[in-house]
Amino acid sequence: MKGHCEHISPQWWRVLLLFFHNGSYRFKLICGMFLVLSSLWLASRASLIMGWHYDPNEPKLQGARYRYTVLLNTWKRDDLLKQSVAHYSSCKSVDAIRVVWSEVEPPSDNLQSILSASVFSRSRNLQHIPEFRVDLNEDDNLNNRFKPIEGLETEAVFSIDDDVIVPCKTLEFAFSVWLSAPDSMVGFVPRMHWTDSKPPSYTYGGWWSVWWTGTYSMVLTKAAFFHKKYLDLYTYHLPPLVREYVRSERNCEDIAMSFLVANATSAPPFWVKGRIYEIGSTGLSSLTGHNHRRTHCLNYFSSIFGRMPLVASNVKVVTAHREWFW
Repeated sequence: MKGHCEHISPQWWRVLLLFFHNGSYRFKLICGMFLVLSSLWLASRASLIMGWHYDPNEPKLQGARYRYTVLLNTWKRDDLLKQSVAHYSSCKSVDAIRVVWSEVEPPSDNLQSILSASVFSRSRNLQHIPEFRVDLNEDDNLNNRFKPIEGLETEAVFSIDDDVIVPCKTLEFAFSVWLSAPDSMVGFVPRMHWTDSKPPSYTYGGWWSVWWTGTYSMVLTKAAFFHKKYLDLYTYHLPPLVREYVRSERNCEDIAMSFLVANATSAPPFWVKGRIYEIGSTGLSSLTGHNHRRTHCLNYFSSIFGRMPLVASNVKVVTAHREWFW
C-alpha cells in the first residue's frame, strides 16, 4: 500500500521546507513548546505503563486480604503512643491497631479511653473504623512484639515502633508492594550484613553503608510489612537459643525476624523508598557499641542456623508515577 506522502508532489515538499526554514520565530517557538509538552506527556504515560504504578485515589479492594493490621510496639512513652495511634487510625487500609504492651503495670483506664476515642475520631470519615486493642504481656521481653495475635483478621502485619511515623500515602504504597510479594518483608529501614573473611564472619552495616553501596539484606521491623504466619514461626519454630538471646540482651529481635523470613524464602526483602519521621528521642542505635552488639547477633544467629540465610539485594522500590528519571 502506498503511503500518503507519495501523493504530495516534489513542489509541495519544497514549499513546506521553505515555510519551516523561513517561518517566524514565534511559530518556531510554539512548535518547540508543543514538542516538549508532548514528550513530557508521553513520558508520564509511559511511567504508568512501564513502572510500578500506584494511585492512592484508586478505589480500594474490599475484604481483609486488602487491609493490614498495625502492630505497634511501645514502652513507657504514652505521649508518643497517643501520636502514633492517632496517625495510623487515619490511614485508609488499616483494619486494626494492636498495641504490644510489655510493662509491669497495665495502661490506665484514662489512657485506654484517650486512645480509643482517638481511633474513632481520626477514622470516622473512612469507610472502616479500625479495631483497637492493647495486648498485655506479663514480662518485659522484646520477643513479645512478635507473639501471635488473637483474633487477627488480616494476612498483612505492619510492625512499627511508637516513635516512628510513616505518612499514610507512603504506607499505602508499601502495602501495595507487599500484596505483590506476600511472603517477603517490605520495609523502609534497610541494613546489611558484610562478610569479612573465610571461614566467614559478619559485620553489621548501618544506614551509611547501605547509602554508600546501595546494597542491603534486611529491613528492620521498626517499620516493615510481613505475613502474619511469621508471628507463629517466630514464637514456636525459631530456635529457642535465638529467642533467649533476644530476651537476655534486649536487642536484635528485628535481625532474628529477618533471619527467619530469609531462611523460609531464600530471598531478600524489599526496600521501599519513602520518607519516615522519628518523633521521639534518640533510640538504641545511638548508644555506644550498638553496631558491635548487632555484629555479635549476626555471627551468633548464623552459628545457630548453621549458615547465613540473609540474601543481599540492590533493588529499591519506587513509585514510577512520581519519578522522572529511571
